Amino acid sequence: MQVGLIGLPQAGKRTILRLLTGVDAAAAAPGPGGTIPGICPVRDPRFDKLVAMYRPKKSVPATIQYVLLPDLTKDAAGNRDLLKAVGVVDVLAHVARAFPDDTVFHVDGTVDPLRDVDTVQAELLLHDLLFVETRLERLAKDRAKRGAADQSSEPLLKRMQEHLNANRPLRTFPLEPKEQTMLSGATLLTRKPMLIVLNMGEADARDRRLAEEIATRYPDAALHAVSVSAKIEEELSQLDDPAERAAFLQDLGIEESAIDRFTRVSYEALGYLSYFTVGEDEVRAWTVRRGALAPEAGGAIHSDIERGFIRAELIAYADLMAYGSEQAVAQAGKGQLKGKDYVVQDGDILNFRFSV
Repeated sequence: MQVGLIGLPQAGKRTILRLLTGVDAAAAAPGPGGTIPGICPVRDPRFDKLVAMYRPKKSVPATIQYVLLPDLTKDAAGNRDLLKAVGVVDVLAHVARAFPDDTVFHVDGTVDPLRDVDTVQAELLLHDLLFVETRLERLAKDRAKRGAADQSSEPLLKRMQEHLNANRPLRTFPLEPKEQTMLSGATLLTRKPMLIVLNMGEADARDRRLAEEIATRYPDAALHAVSVSAKIEEELSQLDDPAERAAFLQDLGIEESAIDRFTRVSYEALGYLSYFTVGEDEVRAWTVRRGALAPEAGGAIHSDIERGFIRAELIAYADLMAYGSEQAVAQAGKGQLKGKDYVVQDGDILNFRFSV
């Protein structure tokens, strides 16, 4: 599960990566295509409460890999490595500069996050449009040479071309299962889920107007906007005492760290959810796709559980918090047994019975 951080130079991508993963991009050795990866736990308050309740010997949160991608430039040739790297990540997170600072240059001379969002969206749309047009040209050449060449993908490509020419990303383009198979090997960047990370100034950390304006500006683009003040998050990261962190946020009138919220939004954009296994030995958050059935969720732990699935014992997270213990939940008659057709819900606490 990879989230790629993209954007123009000096937007704060390296700072965001460090705040999320602890990786210092300046000291890290770049990987293929100039990328720099880092692993980040999903900051889930439910997981923290379960750990506090059970005090286990081991606790394992869900994780996400964030990947710092090369800067976007106005030189198309210079963006080749970037666009190649973008093709292998699962979600794109565009870090757009919204903070004022005369000591930090902007490639366009002024700070305008809406303009920068437009720039990145246009670059990704252009990439996909060129891809589709190249495929159509190839089909035309094959038809001229061989006549009977397979042209079954042409109607789909023409519809995609029309969609892109209307400045609409392909993540909003409906596909039938057969059409998805046709495109299985295609690197289409606008099919990926997209997050806009607005790197705000300290004074604007609570201002939601910019995020709302992006939602209004791109009503059909399926974008998710998150506001983060890297400056505030850096100060917060220096505080190890939870009480000090809470007091710091309270003084600013902020309910929680924006970086923490960003990890959860990233997780949702990937199309995943967490369920939990709990006990004195271990509390762990397991990652499964949304819509997963109980046997598949068990398979995340071990393939034998999925193969020999009998049933899942379920405790709702809200019930455990309300009653205070598994025993109290059982005495209240709130424990549940689920079969193979049960669709796992985010936050479920599960124990599996199986036989192989």
